[in-house]
This record gives sequence, C-alpha cells and structure tokens, in this order.
Amino acid sequence: MKNLDDLDRLTAGDGPMPVAGPPRSPAPKKAARDARVDVLRGFALLTIFVDHIPRNAPALFTLHNLGFSDAAEIFVLLAGYSSMVAYGGLFGRAGIWPTLVRIGRRCLRIYLFQAGLLLATLMIVRIWMDLTGLTPRFGVAPLMQMGLLQGLLRGLALNALPNYLDILPLYILLLALFPAVYYGMRRGVWGVLALSGTLWLAANVDYSLNLPNAAAVDDGWYFNPFAWQFLFVIGAALARAVRAGDGLLPWRPWAVAAAWAYLAFALLQGGSWTEWGLPDLRPLAIGAPDKSHVSPLRLIDILALTYLLFSSPAVRRFSAWRPLRLIDSCGRHSLEIFAAGCLAALIGRILYRTFDPVWPLQVAVNLGGIAVMLGLARVFDARAGRTAAPDRGRGSGR
Repeated sequence: MKNLDDLDRLTAGDGPMPVAGPPRSPAPKKAARDARVDVLRGFALLTIFVDHIPRNAPALFTLHNLGFSDAAEIFVLLAGYSSMVAYGGLFGRAGIWPTLVRIGRRCLRIYLFQAGLLLATLMIVRIWMDLTGLTPRFGVAPLMQMGLLQGLLRGLALNALPNYLDILPLYILLLALFPAVYYGMRRGVWGVLALSGTLWLAANVDYSLNLPNAAAVDDGWYFNPFAWQFLFVIGAALARAVRAGDGLLPWRPWAVAAAWAYLAFALLQGGSWTEWGLPDLRPLAIGAPDKSHVSPLRLIDILALTYLLFSSPAVRRFSAWRPLRLIDSCGRHSLEIFAAGCLAALIGRILYRTFDPVWPLQVAVNLGGIAVMLGLARVFDARAGRTAAPDRGRGSGR
C-alpha cells in the first residue's frame, strides 16, 4: 500500500481534486506519476549540495550563477506542487481529520530530521574544533558561541537557525499551512494567490515582517516565511493547472518568447562573468536581487523557468529518460537525500577550511558527495521495491 505519509513519493494520480457541490463522480483510475517533479527536485538537491560548499568550483556553473533564482526556489515551489498532489486527493478520499493527522506526522518527521541534522552538525564541528584548533566562520558559529548546549536548545526551538540548516523549518511551516491553502483554493484559486501575493509584497516592503532568528545578524529567518510562502502557494496552484491541462500548462508562443527573453536577461545580469574570466556583460548596474524575501526579479525568474518546464512536452518526455532514474530517485526520497547532502556539504566545508580547496580535494568532495546521495537514493528505491518503475512517463500527469 502506498505510504501517503511520505510527501516525497509523489504520485500524480492521487485522485481528482474535490470540488464543492454534490455529487462527485467516482475517482478515475490512477495515472502514472509525473516524473518531471522528482527529476527537477533531484537536480535541485544535488545543486544545493554543491552550492552549500563555499569556494567550490562547480558552484560557478549552478543555477544561481546563471540567473536570479536558484535551487531553493525550485525546492519550495515543488513542495507546494507535491503537497497538492499528495494531500489534496487525500482530503477528498480519507476526510479532513485523517489527512490532518498525516500532515501532522509529516511535519513531525521533518522536524526530527532537522533536529538530527542540527545535533550531528554541532557534534562534528565541535570535534573538528578540538582536533584542529580552528573555529567556524559562519554556519553554526553563532550557536557555538552561545555554548554547545544553549545553542542546541535554541536551535531545537527553531529560535536560532544557522546557515545551511534553515530550509527545513520553512518546509514545516509551509506544510502546516497547506490545509488552509487547499480549502481556500477550493473556493477560488485566484483569491488565494492574491492574498498570498499581498503577503509576499508586504514582506518585501517591510523587512521587519519576519520571524526572529537569534543566529542571524538581522534577527530574522533567512528564508522569510512571509515571502517564501508565495512560492509554495504558486506550486499548489500549478499542480491544479497542470492537472486541468492534461499534464501541461497551455503553450502560448508569446509566453514562451517572453519567458526566454527574461531568462536571457537574467543570465546577462546575474551571470558570474568575472569568476568565469570573461568580460562583464551586465546591462544594468544593480546589485544581486534579494533572496531572503524572494525579490521580484527572482520571482519572475523562477516563474519563467517553471512555465517553460511545465508547458513543454519534450521536458515531460525527457524526465522519463532511463539514465535520469537515479536523479528521479533523489527527488522521490528528498528528505533523506537532503539530509545526506547537508552532512556531505558539512564535511566538504570542513575539509576545504582545513586543507584549502585544492583541485584534487574538490574533485573528491564533489564526486564523493554526489555518489553518496545517488547511492542512498538507489538503496531507498530498492527497499521500496521500485527499481523496475514500470510505465514511469506514460501517464498524463493528472
């Protein structure tokens, strides 16, 4: 029986979206899972690992150096998408209270992973400090300065969120918000999007609209939940639109042209030209758009990319390509793979700080970390009995 408590095992055919009014027709036969979501999420997780290691050469060619947005926006938007698919249908089939229990259990599981990562990180850093006499410059440095026990307790209370360990608390908050998003969208998708967008705009106008974070200089969550919730809500609306469109967003030539034009501008403006050893091609003398509040330039960037990915039949076919199976597996087991990537990136940061990021070490750290993540995904797939994964890409994605 499919474990509906696991948000990471996305099944595109979780039943029809319940609508108001009697009577409802019987649920259609389940369709094959939409592989695009897990492949994109798998790529995002591998990218997050690479990006979480400062002075890491491969990070010069990841998404955040090719435009305005990065893997974090993809991860949060797809969290909203998969929440609608996994739990939207469950509300209609199992009822309100069983679904709320499932969501609560999922939030608890994410919190336990956060607690385990925090504890492991503090212990590893403490051992490294004792062995080398070095101290962390950022990350858990503020928590270590509070004292190991005090820092741990404040971290467990989500009152002090260190760098690199601050996205899962956001995930917990957004998932807890999902029932309100779901029932709001049953009454009207555009109304929910308007309310969410207003909250995002308020967070961008007033930076004090945030949750406290004792580990941050400005006392706020780096992933400001009042801003990032907009991406989550957009992802939930996207799931409904894709289902209504037989697995694809409507393809409009003018929209495709506009999306490509904006992404080209984002590449010119956001590309790391000096780091690449090339002339600076930025057309405007502006700073990098703010990530903490998902500034408008970043929001438009991820929306343009999302439209191109979910309106293209070629992308859907490519996502079902057999060589991408391990990437797909990373996306289906995203919580476990994210945790493995966090610890692998921590080891990489420690090694770079201790021995300097020479090329042989960079090759070993990056290949080793990616191999661990892909290997774990393979193990989890084998345990779940999914190595065959029949007819992965042939469903409508509805």
